[in-house]
Amino acid sequence: MIAFRQLALQRGTRRLFEGADLVLHEGQKVGIVGANGAGKSSLFALIRGELGADTGSVEIAGGKRIAHMAQEVSAIERPLVEYVLDGDVALRETEAALAEAQANGEMQREAGLHGQIEALDGYTARSRAEQLLAGLGFAQDDLYRPLAAFSGGWRMRVGLARTLFTPSEIMLLDEPTNHLDLDALLWLEQWLTRYPGTLMLISHDRDFLDAVCDHILHIDQGQLVLYRGHYSAFERARAERQTQQQAAFEKQQARRAEIEGFVERFRAKATKARQAQSRLKMLERMETIAAARVDSPFRFQLPCADKTSTPLLSLDQAALGYSDRTILAGVKVSILPGERIGLLGPNGAGKSTLIKTLIGDLQPLSGTRVPGDNLVVGYYAQHQLEHLDIGATPFTHVQRLSPTASDLSIRNFLGGFGFRGDDVFGDVSRFSGGEKARLALSLVAWEKPNLLLLDEPTNHLDLDMREALAEALAEYEGAVIIVSHDRHLLRASVDTFWRVAEGRVEPFDGDLDDYHLWLKSREAERRRDLKQEARQEKGAADGGDRKAARRAAAERREQMKPLRKQRDAAEKTLDKAQSALSALEAQLANPDLYEAGRKDELARLVREQGERQAEVERLESEWMAAEEALETLEAELIQAES
Repeated sequence: MIAFRQLALQRGTRRLFEGADLVLHEGQKVGIVGANGAGKSSLFALIRGELGADTGSVEIAGGKRIAHMAQEVSAIERPLVEYVLDGDVALRETEAALAEAQANGEMQREAGLHGQIEALDGYTARSRAEQLLAGLGFAQDDLYRPLAAFSGGWRMRVGLARTLFTPSEIMLLDEPTNHLDLDALLWLEQWLTRYPGTLMLISHDRDFLDAVCDHILHIDQGQLVLYRGHYSAFERARAERQTQQQAAFEKQQARRAEIEGFVERFRAKATKARQAQSRLKMLERMETIAAARVDSPFRFQLPCADKTSTPLLSLDQAALGYSDRTILAGVKVSILPGERIGLLGPNGAGKSTLIKTLIGDLQPLSGTRVPGDNLVVGYYAQHQLEHLDIGATPFTHVQRLSPTASDLSIRNFLGGFGFRGDDVFGDVSRFSGGEKARLALSLVAWEKPNLLLLDEPTNHLDLDMREALAEALAEYEGAVIIVSHDRHLLRASVDTFWRVAEGRVEPFDGDLDDYHLWLKSREAERRRDLKQEARQEKGAADGGDRKAARRAAAERREQMKPLRKQRDAAEKTLDKAQSALSALEAQLANPDLYEAGRKDELARLVREQGERQAEVERLESEWMAAEEALETLEAELIQAES
């Protein structure tokens, strides 16, 4: 389906791909991994035709529709559902044509367009769009609010819903989980595993890749290497490959040293000169094997304050929320030194409200917040990236926090977060999202907190940096509270969970798999409630509004009258056209017609036959469209009267 043929691409002075040659087949779900800047997004741009290869080509099977995520979703006044529906361009064009036909009273065209909408599954489109938005965490009341009413992260969720809604055989998703919470991520996993097309997915979430992907495409040192299996299988296969590469490298280096030693000893001897020259040529022909690179470029520590308190922080019978409403009630929690806590809960249940209260940005509406004498809170959240000084450097950011710190200590500290050499003096304005996230995290660590609150800390971080964060948290001596959709980080860093749901904060007795089961049971219960409400509403409607139902049935019967006339008229016209075509074909069957003197007559009859055939095909289409529209209304009438 998608073939890369000796592909090479250079961006600026950097060679991203060199001689890449592989094929992705229909229905494969491929996770794309590699260091930041390796060329993952450029590969998507090549597939979409936004970039051209320097050499080689990208070949895609003809007629395949591609859906891809926009990198930004503008704050426009378009309602969420309408924006998602806009993803099906063919449906929107057909709906516009139908509205035009209705306005002009073109019943025949209108009937045909109804059939086209049915073929596009257009009559279920709105409910499908609403289900996608609900799965990604939007409440029912949000669905018809404008995009401009939501933050950038929430607009990106709408953009993801639109991508999933867009009809496609190939789907390209670039970091789709960055703005999702755990609940929405688990829903997205299930949706993608059911997607029937070819999926290419850029992600740094190893559990997500394990759950969704059956192949991993690794971009490394300009090469595209395809591994069979999920991400964990890729890690094992890559480790074995690196071990073999390192062994081959060491063997080659030993052989090089042996040859160079021979040449050095015998180059000046006449009897050995020819052999020395032969070995020099052997060195020139020897293909260089690179040493395997296995070390992560990141290694840092999260220092903790020298003094601590027990407990560090407590909330006692606290009501949390805002002046106009209470979000969480009766909250009674204590955080002890060294605790590792993960917050679980549906979107909008109050996790952010709890965190804001813990750090002191919100005061309890009632009850008390009691900080320990030596409490030092470190808080990391996505919005802090927006507050970085884009005109300053990483060095300046740290120096502002500690003006008396030595240059060497600042540079050594930033080196662990990937800012080495002149990078510490680079302008933040030129940083990628991952680099900004690393800088914001380093500023939190520099303050030496003894209570660390992390709100989605892995967004924009690559796999190496995520692993370094997990290792640093394992060694950190303070208390940690984490909200994250990265299950690998939660499993590696958290000992206990708190569930924030239904207005309460309470310990959750279980692991992430148990939480997933709880979510499923909660969703099943919600669906049962909706069905029960629908049955009750239907019962009320059946009992109290039978006259309206009869009126609606009568209206449908009236709509059917012109369609029946249209169908019958089309049938009569079609019969006449078919009779005329049959008469022509009878004339063309006469052998005498093909004598040399009747060429002009033959040409006229053949031309007329073609015109009659085209007319019959057109009339057949009109008759079928009218018949289908009539059948649809008849089915609706039967359903309404049953």
